[in-house]
Amino acid sequence: MKSIVDFPLLVFVFSFVALCLSALVGVFLQKKLRPMNDVDREDFGVVQGAVLTLLSLLIGFVFSMAINRYEQRKNYEEAEANAIGTEYVRADMLPAADAARVRELLLTYLDQRVLFYTTQDRWQLRQIDADTVQLQSELWSAVEIPAAAQPTPMSALTASGMNDVLNAQGYTQAAWWNRIPLESWFLLAAIATGCNLLFGYGAHRTSGLFIVLPLAVSVSFFLIADIDSPRGGVIRVQPQNLVSLSQALHAH
Repeated sequence: MKSIVDFPLLVFVFSFVALCLSALVGVFLQKKLRPMNDVDREDFGVVQGAVLTLLSLLIGFVFSMAINRYEQRKNYEEAEANAIGTEYVRADMLPAADAARVRELLLTYLDQRVLFYTTQDRWQLRQIDADTVQLQSELWSAVEIPAAAQPTPMSALTASGMNDVLNAQGYTQAAWWNRIPLESWFLLAAIATGCNLLFGYGAHRTSGLFIVLPLAVSVSFFLIADIDSPRGGVIRVQPQNLVSLSQALHAH
């Protein structure tokens, strides 16, 4: 099930509106409560600076989490392409008929893996997942049967390579599911709301600069959500290695 963090633009709009309202609530509270004197305002400035520092540290921490997950998805895409390419070459160790069957299945499987990275349609993705599972079963059978019939070191090496191919897909899927926890988003939103509330409460007057903090925080949220969303954002992992391998193998 998708959530709001799967739509970075919606995250930006929602957070910007919510943070602006928080700042306006702070202005409203300032007018309703007694005005701060110079001593109170000095103490308030210390508290406000400390909370803003905490917010900036949390944003940096969550941004680092998103970057690490993005890099992980890129690395697994490269590893998956290497595993498929290696197994395609190792297929020569099988009997000719079995080798031809493995290569044919690997090419079809490779096309499915490229679609996994590029598709945006949920229903098509479900079909891709089903086809991938079916192809994995056929690929394993294609190397298991000849390896069981003639248990040689060569057939064992081919079976090991196919195991790497199947494991690589599992690692990739796990990396795509490994998102920033919603609890982290809730904590970040709560701190940001509190900071904008204090920002409005401590403002001397409202002006165009009043939206600077809500805008800056909302842009940060947008960037984090965009990097962390494998399919919903603008910044996505492109299957460059898989596409390059597919072009080379089809040409071969």
